[in-house]
Amino acid sequence: MASDASALPSLSRPKQLAALSRRPPPKRWAILFLVLVCFFCQIAAATADAAEPVETLEIDARIPLRENGKWLFLSQEELDLRRVKKRAPAATTTFSIAVQTVTQTSTTSTVPASPLPSPLDGGLSANFTGENGQRKCPQFINSFLGDETFKRCYPFSLLLQGSQSFFNAEKSLVAITQVLDASCAANATFCNDYMSQLASNMTSSDNCGEDFDLGNSVVVKAYNAMRAYAPIYTASCLKDAQTSMYCFANAVTNLTNPTNTYFYYLPLNRTLPGSTVPGCSQCLQQTMNVFHASTANRKQQITSTYESAAQQVNTICGPSFVNETLADEVVSSGSSRSIPASRPSFALLAALAVLPLIPWLI
Repeated sequence: MASDASALPSLSRPKQLAALSRRPPPKRWAILFLVLVCFFCQIAAATADAAEPVETLEIDARIPLRENGKWLFLSQEELDLRRVKKRAPAATTTFSIAVQTVTQTSTTSTVPASPLPSPLDGGLSANFTGENGQRKCPQFINSFLGDETFKRCYPFSLLLQGSQSFFNAEKSLVAITQVLDASCAANATFCNDYMSQLASNMTSSDNCGEDFDLGNSVVVKAYNAMRAYAPIYTASCLKDAQTSMYCFANAVTNLTNPTNTYFYYLPLNRTLPGSTVPGCSQCLQQTMNVFHASTANRKQQITSTYESAAQQVNTICGPSFVNETLADEVVSSGSSRSIPASRPSFALLAALAVLPLIPWLI
């Protein structure tokens, strides 16, 4: 029995050794663990990469330009405009404007004419009242055209009302931009008061009152332009938020759809053509917002053209693209037809105050 008992351990030991030999050593377990960890890490990384959106490489073709210690990125067209401005003389408030006189008397001058378009440069050949050369109205018109204050204001509204040189400038983006730069450099608040007073003086019987009553086209157009100075100034000086170009310049040089230009004539008592198909841009929306604010002054002629224009816009651009109704009326002092000393509405003054900040808000 003792031999049998001693034999049992000897018989079970080989089995125990065989079982132990089949177990992997600790190092092999560690290696296997590391392999599994690397495998799962690789899967997790691949999943994360797949979840991230694929980015498209965009190449910025704009030209870098360092100006005043800052880097700017400009398109070729914007760079050309800057070069033109650098070649031109520094902008001042006393730039020269060529003036057309009634007498057509030939004169000589050593100062070259300004390249800027001139208001009423088509000549004053309309029939004015007065005999024996005593025509008060043409004398008054020539007087304010040569006035330095008028030149400093350089009213864009009068250019819209009839200027052959302005018509030519509209064909070039660079030229029309120079015109807008000069017009928008004026003090809008001062010039609006000046133009209102000038309109009042024009309709005086001592100047062009009789011709105004007879419907003389030159006088009526000039009067309407003077009264519409503020809304047209504000609208024409708006800039596109994406390109920083003047909205008017973009509209007038758009050969495929120039109809957005028509809207700038609304304050001059001109309605939109029935065939107008507006481009539903941010520029158009901002322009109509300016005109809507100016309708608060019921003496502005935009009040008779705005609503129908807004309806045409909303028909194409959507029912709430612009406001179709007039703004709440703001009553101002002044009772005569020429509104001698009336000021623009509070809403319009707010628009004029915000205008210089637009480039900083873009």
